[in-house]
Amino acid sequence: MKTELIDVSTTKKEIKIEIDAETVKAAYNKVSQKYANSANVPGFRKGNAPVDVIRMRYRDEIRSDVFQEILPGAVSAAIEEHGLQPLAEPELHLENSQELKLNGSQPVSLHIHVEVMPEIPTPEYKGLELTRRVKPVQDSDVEDLIDNRLQQQAALIPVENRKSETGDTVVVDLEGTFEGEAEAEPIKADDLEIPIGDESIEKSFSENLIGLAEDEEKEFTVSYPEDFSSPALAGKTVNYKAKVKSVGRMETPELNDEWAKSLDEGYESLEDLRARLRDDLQKYNETDADARLRNNAIARFIENHEFEVPGALIDVQARNLLNNFAQDLQQRGADLNKVDKQFIEMAFNQMKTQAERDVRGAMLLEKVAELESVEVADAEVDEEIQKLADYYRATPEEIRSSLAQQQGGEENIKNNLKTRKAIEALIQHAKVTDGEWIDETLPQAQASAETGAHSEREAKSEETEAKSEETSAEPEKTEKKKAAKKETKKKTAKEK
Repeated sequence: MKTELIDVSTTKKEIKIEIDAETVKAAYNKVSQKYANSANVPGFRKGNAPVDVIRMRYRDEIRSDVFQEILPGAVSAAIEEHGLQPLAEPELHLENSQELKLNGSQPVSLHIHVEVMPEIPTPEYKGLELTRRVKPVQDSDVEDLIDNRLQQQAALIPVENRKSETGDTVVVDLEGTFEGEAEAEPIKADDLEIPIGDESIEKSFSENLIGLAEDEEKEFTVSYPEDFSSPALAGKTVNYKAKVKSVGRMETPELNDEWAKSLDEGYESLEDLRARLRDDLQKYNETDADARLRNNAIARFIENHEFEVPGALIDVQARNLLNNFAQDLQQRGADLNKVDKQFIEMAFNQMKTQAERDVRGAMLLEKVAELESVEVADAEVDEEIQKLADYYRATPEEIRSSLAQQQGGEENIKNNLKTRKAIEALIQHAKVTDGEWIDETLPQAQASAETGAHSEREAKSEETEAKSEETSAEPEKTEKKKAAKKETKKKTAKEK
């Protein structure tokens, strides 16, 4: 067998292969004899038909089997001969496949294309110039948190001797059927708390619940706009039947020292509550600034190093991103079976850009970890598993059992820790300065106008594969968790 390696690019290789006629002939005879030994041919006893008859009768089958006999081994041997490690199955192309004879009268020529990991040049990862920006805590931020706490403790007080009005909250049992969709699963929900007139409630829905008393029933129809917040209802018309179980007003506690003390969290006064919330916000903003600094470091690092990324790895990551996107759509109520295929293809192609960046970043950080001699001890993996167990309220054994069922398992945790250490190495070797706060979610031009000047790179820090860890210093999430149980019914109502 003869082979020739052609370097198409740093990630794409082509191997030309010629399988000699003797090897082809041996495979041809072997396969022909196999068919001759087992074939039932009219006019001959089983296994006694002449080979030439067998070859005529089973020509296509023998041809296919000869290919199976000679090609896989030849391809594997050629790849091993040139020391390649393909990232995906090789693409195989036969030359003159239609006219090719497999009786051993001529050699078989083919070429294969494989993708391999490129040789990544030693990256320049030291001395990155970065700016750390901490968002200042505003009085309004503190007051917003306090208002959230007040709303969480709001109580539904029944009203008497009148019917429902805008601003009231009605508790209803609700049934709804989709117009023109007989097979669609109906909407059924009991004890829904619906704030009449709330901006999150579809206007006509609210209007139909005005003027009702306890135990009163009403049937009405709501046509939802195409851009409605719930994909399951957007553009749909639903016939509802509602039974009012109670009518009331949400009343919030009075904002004073007594209310602050009643929270049973050790606050001595309203000012003490404000001071501690401000401190929590400051801690969170510091943590957020560190996360954005890491994001910017990765973005700058990737921008500074251009090299070819294997398409096979890009496709894998793009599919991962697409799966995450699909899961998000499903959680929002979208029926994935009804999503247009062209939309899926467009989304996949758009995600390739992010996927290429993700893969490039992972490859560069792997190189940094190598240069920094990063190691991850078993104890560190154990600690990370314990954190997961605490977060999911499970035991470490349960987490390990779950990981064992996933591809990569605990090795993924080890790799994540290794990547995290590589990112920290970027920060440790960077030149970090403190800068004025910039809202990086604003458009580039607007942010520049408000701050005077900042680089284009510093306005792009939202993208990264290194996400900030959850922390107890994030007061907004802490407050939301406390309200989660109470908000469940309200959220359900808002989607109706």
